Amino acid sequence: MRYFVHIGYHGLHFNGWQKQPGILNVQGVLEQALTQVLKTPVFINGCGRTDAQVHASQFFFHMDIEQPWDFDLVFRLNKLLPGSIAIFDIIPMTGMQHARFDAVQRCYDYFIHTYKSPFLNGLSAFYLLKDLHIDKMQQAAALLPQYKDYRPFCTSPDKYEHTICNVMSAGLTVDRSGDRLRFQISSNRFLSKMIRIIMGQLLKIGKGELSVDQFEHYLISKETPLLITPAHPQGLYLSKVTYPYLNLPPRTEFSAILQNQVDQFG
Repeated sequence: MRYFVHIGYHGLHFNGWQKQPGILNVQGVLEQALTQVLKTPVFINGCGRTDAQVHASQFFFHMDIEQPWDFDLVFRLNKLLPGSIAIFDIIPMTGMQHARFDAVQRCYDYFIHTYKSPFLNGLSAFYLLKDLHIDKMQQAAALLPQYKDYRPFCTSPDKYEHTICNVMSAGLTVDRSGDRLRFQISSNRFLSKMIRIIMGQLLKIGKGELSVDQFEHYLISKETPLLITPAHPQGLYLSKVTYPYLNLPPRTEFSAILQNQVDQFG
């Protein structure tokens, strides 16, 4: 029987989601825990691939289990897994739904703080910046849903069959002090490092190193910027994944705290 598993994880000390030999990754840790608890080899398929040090407020994977269990699997897994990974729900499916291919929308948040804070370290990206042109950054972010081809904002566009993304919404909010920012974007799919590259371009706009017109020129012409500088990974969260048959609110708290603080003053 196929099951969807709803999780969240703090990715700072992981080398991303995808299982790779010899390095710490979220998929490998989960497969090891499931195999240990269920006493049979378990292989899982995630809803996407997050980079090293990137977080997930909400993430789904699916697994196929032949024999049902007769104990609280959520409890046992959470007891075994490190504190940086949490199991929220295990959902039996009626068919062979796919965690990755069936997702119709993914939403990401990117958090920035512009002052040194030991309490935000690892939860938000630290940029020691003053007097950012927030209005211009917001203008540029608002342009994103108007365009479909995101080839200029991808590290390896040629590995994809196409670079079309249906960006449904994008926006930048800031608190009253101007030193806490949140960029949020939702789309049916994302390209390699796309959000971090866009955030890097928005920061250039905020610092006056790039104009809004130049930013839009990349979207129109599909020309790749001469210098691509992705924003720090630890500010990025996969925060919502939506399916035609499954639409759950995120359960984790560590990004919600930041989000609520920004929304309160945005």
